[in-house]
Amino acid sequence: MKRFLKYFTLVALSLSLMSATGMRKRKPTLVLIETQFGSMKVMLYNETPLHKENFVNLVKSHFYDSLLFHRVIEDFMIQGGDPESKGAPAGKTLGSGEHGEMLPAEFLPDKYHKRGALAAARNNNPEKKSSGCQFYIVQGKVLSNKDLDHIEEQHNFSAKQKLLIDYLKTDASKADQQALDKLQQQRNFAAFNHYCDSLVDHLIAINPEVKLFKFSQQQRADYTNIGGAPHLDGEYTVFGEVIDGFNIIDSIAAVETNRNDRPINDIIMKMRIVKK
Repeated sequence: MKRFLKYFTLVALSLSLMSATGMRKRKPTLVLIETQFGSMKVMLYNETPLHKENFVNLVKSHFYDSLLFHRVIEDFMIQGGDPESKGAPAGKTLGSGEHGEMLPAEFLPDKYHKRGALAAARNNNPEKKSSGCQFYIVQGKVLSNKDLDHIEEQHNFSAKQKLLIDYLKTDASKADQQALDKLQQQRNFAAFNHYCDSLVDHLIAINPEVKLFKFSQQQRADYTNIGGAPHLDGEYTVFGEVIDGFNIIDSIAAVETNRNDRPINDIIMKMRIVKK
């Protein structure tokens, strides 16, 4: 019995040490973003390692120091990180500056554009790769479940359209084609659209490999309570979130801007890695 207790104690101690080591490895990285309005503390996600490492390296090299929040849209987001914004003359159009290589997208279903989300900006590229330096922080706004339903529909429209078109090219669709042609000839567009919707629902039901965009219960809870920018989900990589200083986001988002969304008075940033 004593021997058993001895081994049990050793195993328990080993597991405890392993757990503690794992916790140390997964300790979040915190970044302080300082502005003339105050400071925001941001937590970087371990689950998006490429974006996290890139951001940490830029912060440690003081890349962001003296750059501007060059694009500000109230109820949406505040954007910065353009290297051309450092010392930029008043009124100069900013946002096209880059640094380093673009990063592969790191989309995760539980990392989304709620209020305070830190995400990578990008240009319009099919792989949805991220800028090597530009980022934005979401202010957003509170939405209703009806708003979220509409955004889901927008996200899924192209996928549903393709599914329907591909089906109508097959021999199996002849009866459905005839029915749709008849409704179109009758100019009964309401019935035509209803038939298409029912047909798409049926095609989705018999094709389980088709995955449609859908907000989780947690996303809906966040977007209807604290707000955000849900239309960006699945389009831009979210790699961190503000954990302190939400009022600073609001202060920056409220400043006067020109027609290119650049603040009239420069908002200068400085960053450093911090502990809790």
